[in-house]
Amino acid sequence: MKWPNDIHLEGRKLAGILIEARPQDGWAVLGVGLNLTIAENEFPQDLRTRAISLCANRPPGPHDRQDEMRAGWASEASASLSSALTRWIDADSDQILTEWRTRDALRGRDVTWEQGSGVAEGIDERGYLIVRLADGDSIALGAGDVHLTAF
Repeated sequence: MKWPNDIHLEGRKLAGILIEARPQDGWAVLGVGLNLTIAENEFPQDLRTRAISLCANRPPGPHDRQDEMRAGWASEASASLSSALTRWIDADSDQILTEWRTRDALRGRDVTWEQGSGVAEGIDERGYLIVRLADGDSIALGAGDVHLTAF
C-alpha cells in the first residue's frame, strides 16, 4: 500500500482507494478503482511501466469471447473485493492501522513531496504519513502527493 490511497502489485499500481467521510455524522463512503482486465499494451504508453492489471495476461481468443471472459473476471473480482472489505466495516482503528502498517510500501523509503523530501517512517494513529527529514525532525503529512525517489 502506497500512502495515501494506492495499491501496488510487483511495484506497479493496481488499484486506488478514495474515502469520503464525515465521522461527526457517522458515515463514510469508500470508492475503489481496480485494474482488472487491461492488457499491458492497452495502457497509455506513459503508464505501461507504472500500472498493472489483475488479469492482464488473458488468453487469446475471439473478441466476443474476450469480452465475455472480462465480464466474468470483473464480476468475480467485484464479489471477492466486496466480501473482503465487509470484514473491515466494524473493525476497530487499532486493527486497521496494524494491518495497514504491515503492508506499508513507503516505510523506510526515500520520498519527496511538493515542499520537501525525507524518509517515510510509517503511518500515525490518524492515518498521516510520518516522514523523517534530513535534519532529524519529523513531519506528519495529512494529504498531498508523495512520490518514492525510486520504486
